[in-house]
Formats: sequence, C-alpha cells, structure tokens
Amino acid sequence: MKHFDVILWDVDGTLLNFLEAEKAAIRSLFSEFGLGECTDEMLGRYSGINRKYWNRLERGEMTKAEILVGRFEEFFAAEGLAPSLSGRFNEAYQVRLGDTVVFCDHSKELVGSLVGKIRQYVVSNGTVVAQTKKLLNSGFDKLMDGVFLSEEIGFEKPAKEFFERVFEQIGDVERERVLIVGDSLSSDILGGTYAGIRTCWYNPGGSVNDTEARVDFEVRDLNEIVAVL
Repeated sequence: MKHFDVILWDVDGTLLNFLEAEKAAIRSLFSEFGLGECTDEMLGRYSGINRKYWNRLERGEMTKAEILVGRFEEFFAAEGLAPSLSGRFNEAYQVRLGDTVVFCDHSKELVGSLVGKIRQYVVSNGTVVAQTKKLLNSGFDKLMDGVFLSEEIGFEKPAKEFFERVFEQIGDVERERVLIVGDSLSSDILGGTYAGIRTCWYNPGGSVNDTEARVDFEVRDLNEIVAVL
C-alpha cells in the first residue's frame, strides 16, 4: 500500500450492520422470554437508550458491566416490563447478537482483497462473547491479522491506553502509517486522534462532525478506502 501499513477496523456499524443484528437478537429474545412483540417503535427507543449508555462507557462514567445491564433495565422499565429480567436477558443477548451477520458495503470482499497487502486488525469495544461469534460467523476471524477487544485489553476506545496496548502487540510501526476506520466519532475517530494515527470516518448517512475528533478521511462507502490507502 502506498500510504499505510496497518488498518485498524471497527466492527459494529463499520464492517457489520449492527442495527440489523440488534433488531434480530432483541426480537427473537422477546419471543423466547415471553415478552410479546417488540415493535419497530420499541426498537427505536431501545437504540436511543443503548447509544446513551455506550457514550457513558466511552467517557469513563460507567463500567462495561454497568452499561450492559443498565440499558436493558431502563428500557424494560420504560416499556412496562420487569427490569429484574435485565441480567438474564443481556447474557442471552450477547450470544444471540452474533447469529445475524449483515455486511456493510461488501466489507468481507474488501477485507479479503487487502489480505497480504496491508496488515488488518479488529479494534472493538464489543463484548468478547458477541464479537468472537460475529467474527467467526462472518469469516473475518480468518482474514484479520489480529483482534483487539476492550474487555481483554482492559481499556475502552477512545482511551489512549487501549491503543498503546494494541501497538505493544502489533510491533514497531510508524503511527502516521496506521489508519483507523470506524463509524463512531466518539470512539473510533477520537481514539485515533488521541493515539496519533490517521483516521477515516465511515459516514454513510452524511452526518456532521460537531466533535473534537480529527477526521483525516471521510467515506460514504467502505470501498472508497482503497483510494485512500
């Protein structure tokens, strides 16, 4: 590759369509737990609550364990369901989340086309249970040079410490020749800014960057990244 030696890929919302997997997992578990139908409106309300909790995690205001259960407690209470189910529901959800694999922009073919040309690693705040299953079912586990999950590292993106652990393991590489690709300004892009690496914001919806995160490249389709590399 001309400009970069390493790509750090986010998973949820970047390589894989997280919202589709989320919908399928929650709907199937509502049925399994006898909670009735989970409507589109309910899913929309849950997604808003979920994003709020993950933002708290990224800011260091809550632990991973607190946000995973807390989001369902708030959601269930708001929908008139028993918050006491939240712990069991979340455990089942982590397993079920990896059952539905929907690729963003033919991402598997893109990653596959780059194998042997550039080192590629997963960097994710998702749980070990969910991400391990997603990577296995998607086939990304065989295409990547390595996988870095915040639960195993001990720090969450965008913390600088998360990326320090990554660089300790991938070996000597010039920071300016490392590119992180992700959909989250607050996690992926801000994390890349803190780490002193180049950033590529996957922004298919054309959102506005109103944060302190430095965006070096912006793409609407993942395949546009080839021109950046």
